Amino acid sequence: MTRIMKTATGGPPRRRDSPRAAQRGAALLIAMIIVTLVVTIAASMVWQQWRAVQVEAAERARVQAAWILTGALDWARLILREDRRTGGADHLGEPWAVPLAEARLSTFLAADKDNTDDAPDAFLSGRIADEQARYNLNNLVAGGKVVLEELAALERLCLAVGVAADVATRIGEGLRDALASEGSAAVNAKAALLPRDVHQLSWLGVSADALGRLEPYVTLLPTHTVVNANTAPREVLVAAIKGLDLASAERLVQMRQRAHFKNAAEVLAQVPGLPVGSNPPIGVESSFFEVRGRLRLGDRVLEQRSIVERRGNDVVLLMREQVASREPAGS
Repeated sequence: MTRIMKTATGGPPRRRDSPRAAQRGAALLIAMIIVTLVVTIAASMVWQQWRAVQVEAAERARVQAAWILTGALDWARLILREDRRTGGADHLGEPWAVPLAEARLSTFLAADKDNTDDAPDAFLSGRIADEQARYNLNNLVAGGKVVLEELAALERLCLAVGVAADVATRIGEGLRDALASEGSAAVNAKAALLPRDVHQLSWLGVSADALGRLEPYVTLLPTHTVVNANTAPREVLVAAIKGLDLASAERLVQMRQRAHFKNAAEVLAQVPGLPVGSNPPIGVESSFFEVRGRLRLGDRVLEQRSIVERRGNDVVLLMREQVASREPAGS
């Protein structure tokens, strides 16, 4: 029963709630707290389950994409192997030099469109490039010393692409020191690590601007190589052939578009003013190639870059790297 109490001043009576009403309010508050906890736990469990599904789907897509790109690499190796069997010079008119334009993956899997309705919306593209169309920086060092003729060739390349000539000296000395440090028991603390790829030339103190200009024209191959005159750009031809200017190199490029050079003698015959008995490091055959594959799956893109070497009738994988990215919005 609710009790009525008068105030000490004789004012109107004041009502005091009973203990039972207070208990009902506390029970309601506890119930609301429990409901909040249950909802929070349930939401957390749903989010964790959704996240697990997303992670599993992403991992499955990554593995599938990697297998598809591996198949594309095997396809490229088959093309290079068949090209070797036909023999002759390597040039840009051969099947291996034709890039694969982006095409829906289902077109490779079945000719009947009725059987590809459930295929993923994936697109595959790729290309094969001649690594001997570039200047091999590993030619710079032999016997623990910088080869002066090769250093001069790199200086000509630097000047042709708008890079200071002293960058060539920096690269040559850096590679020499890195090779000496790697091959000896006593590590030279001042020597940089030996670059394995062109973008790692920054370890030798090459600026980002100089590296960006040189990168399309240089490579790092495991053995001494000559430049393929049928595939090299004019800047690399200027570097390989002493006394050749950009205009004459451009003329060689135009000539090989009409008919490729069958041997190095045909190339040199088109270069007037060469010293008698000169033997520039050029050829018309290649053993090292770069294979690039690109798979676009929705807004995800997986790119794979591989370096392969033809050894006889076999094509050996030397290096492979993958780069995952996303397509920009609206592309």
